[in-house]
Amino acid sequence: MTSAAALEAILFVADAPVSSKRLSRVLGIPLSEVESELGALSHRLESPHRGLCLEKVAGGWRLYTRGELSGYVESFVTRGPIRKLSAAAQEVLAVIAYRQPVSRNQINDIRGVDSSSPLRTLEKTGLIEVVGRLQVPGYPVLYGTTDLLLEKLGLDSLHNLPPLSDLVPAPEVVDEIAAATFVSG
Repeated sequence: MTSAAALEAILFVADAPVSSKRLSRVLGIPLSEVESELGALSHRLESPHRGLCLEKVAGGWRLYTRGELSGYVESFVTRGPIRKLSAAAQEVLAVIAYRQPVSRNQINDIRGVDSSSPLRTLEKTGLIEVVGRLQVPGYPVLYGTTDLLLEKLGLDSLHNLPPLSDLVPAPEVVDEIAAATFVSG
């Protein structure tokens, strides 16, 4: 059996991304050879006739089904659509991803509403976790994101998130929108 076949088998059964270093240790081959084999596997899977792709996410490598086949996979695996996060949960997740570690009160201040329910939902889904406590009276919990979030977003690290400046309009744009929307008359 070749190391390429063993690599593919390991990635096929892995339930989480596997680092190149771990693959090197398990296969007993140099890291450079693992990287070369990963590149070759990725190239083989690029064919439009293949149902899988190799992605580097959350600091490791994992096989995924191709995005354009998600409808088939979803109908096979579930009885209905995959559960989506509510808008509130998405907002809370964004705040945590960009500001972590962050407390519930800090999240509430940013959003202007209570975030207890979305926080519970995000913890249950495994996208966020408690990462510590603030050293102030009451020792409030601090939240951070998990590797599962990186995996779901297809990112290798949080540094790959788009800059907030690309997502949030400049204050002068917000002022123009507000002025145009609230014209007195």
